[in-house]
Amino acid sequence: MQQPQHRILMVDDEEGICFTLGTLLKKEGYLVDAAGGIAAAMALLQQSKYDLAFIDIMLAGESGLDLLREIKKSAQTTQVVMFTGCPQVESAAEAVRLGAFDYITKPVRYETLIAVTRHALGTKELSDERERSRADLDAIFSTVTDSIVMLDRDGRLVQFNPTAERICGYNQDMIGCDAAYIHQECVGGCRTAMLAALSSNAPCELRRIECRPHSGKTRIVSLTATPVTGSDGTARGAVAVIRDETELVELERSLRKRGRFHDIIGASAPMQRVYSLIESLADVTTTVLVSGESGTGKELAAAALHGSGVRSKRPFVKVNCSALSEHLLESELFGHVRGAFTGSVSDKIGRFQKADGGTLFLDEIGDISPGVQMRLLRVLQESEFERVGESTSIRVDVRIVAATNQSLTEKVRQGTFRQDLYYRLNVIRLELPPLRERSDDLELLVAHFIAHFNDKLSKAVVAVSDDVMALFHAYSWPGNVRELQHAIEHACILSKTSIITVGDLPQDLLDDLPVPATARIHNSTPHSHSVPVAKMSLAEALAASNGNKAGAARLLGVSRMTLYRQMGVTS
Repeated sequence: MQQPQHRILMVDDEEGICFTLGTLLKKEGYLVDAAGGIAAAMALLQQSKYDLAFIDIMLAGESGLDLLREIKKSAQTTQVVMFTGCPQVESAAEAVRLGAFDYITKPVRYETLIAVTRHALGTKELSDERERSRADLDAIFSTVTDSIVMLDRDGRLVQFNPTAERICGYNQDMIGCDAAYIHQECVGGCRTAMLAALSSNAPCELRRIECRPHSGKTRIVSLTATPVTGSDGTARGAVAVIRDETELVELERSLRKRGRFHDIIGASAPMQRVYSLIESLADVTTTVLVSGESGTGKELAAAALHGSGVRSKRPFVKVNCSALSEHLLESELFGHVRGAFTGSVSDKIGRFQKADGGTLFLDEIGDISPGVQMRLLRVLQESEFERVGESTSIRVDVRIVAATNQSLTEKVRQGTFRQDLYYRLNVIRLELPPLRERSDDLELLVAHFIAHFNDKLSKAVVAVSDDVMALFHAYSWPGNVRELQHAIEHACILSKTSIITVGDLPQDLLDDLPVPATARIHNSTPHSHSVPVAKMSLAEALAASNGNKAGAARLLGVSRMTLYRQMGVTS
């Protein structure tokens, strides 16, 4: 059966762009309609369902973001890709916030157009399939006949329905047999529950137990066994209703928040979005640019991209571009032949060759020199390069994942980073959130690092105190997850008990904690109406600073460490 064609809407006030991009998409087999403004686009959206819409942010006298809002209200399943000739960080961020799938810049290259189109439609198909599966699952559970089994007062099998025959393997030869001795390829938990309900004359319920039925495939079932009583209240038998909940359990597992993805730790909403994007990108060859502040885990994200896809069995090669000079980096990436430069006494294979068939992770990509940028661009365009000192081209099949904590758009504006290379690298952007935006993950990360350093340092730390966790939540974590890891390592080394306390934390972290305005006022205004510092007690200092320990320490003229020790003595 022929697959239905995807329908795409192109919205741009420049007819030439609509015609050119529409023609390219039509050649790929897509149905394309064009509109020059919001009103025309909304009219088309009312007439047809579109799988994908390309919208220019700057329409004549209108904003494409307004159309994006309307589409997300009335046609939520339509994927939207925004494009513009004047890229701005603010407009890109707003587009993503409003639900845009991607944001690309003009002029739109053919490869970029087709790659983004296929990726957007592929993601939509996965989403549609999940919704169809969920709807099908609901229909199955609304119509399925549960397994029903009945015993007599002596515990002998007297009746079962077709579902029990098919799932549980009951047959007519078993009628009249003692249920305790019926041999089936399972542990017999359902029959045991029925016999228990019969002997106790009370219902017996089992929730989500493992069952290996006649088919041999392990299932998850829930059972309710109820005694059948006569008019005198005595048990005349027992009946069991067995519900197969395997599909429901699997669905719940698929929808449940993941606390770990490969080596990345986090269950917060921002990290769930990161995991989903990594899974979407795992099996495509598209170059991915991983961005985020220092310490957010860009290398872990790159490793997860590699480990989730078809290249996982092939090499994952890493290069820190900022750690090497231009000539050394060039040699590391592309290799060299003997005599290529002073000190090259033998041939050397570069990282591109080592990563052939796998993934090459280029960390700190913003620090590479113009010369290396030019050579890297050629590899991305042609999948071939020459070793230093050699003219023979070498072809490789390598997926590039690059990372940076810098603004490459700003470096492009300054002229220190090639714009064409930026577009090649920034086909797909994977943005890692800073720790301050995923504070819900603090407890999970703390527990993970404690377990890690317990093993590494042979310690027996159990947890951190409530005060420590409160400080963690109050801290901005400029060094992100890496800084938290170092803080836990420091605390584990110093901790003398099973609980990490404030005194075990690095002093730099304590010194950087925020001080509320009330404490700053009391500390800098000696003629205020506060209690004189020299005569202030610990309780008075805490009261004057609204309970903030950092402010109280400033009022008393002592360090936080001293304050915490005093509080420990007086508590």
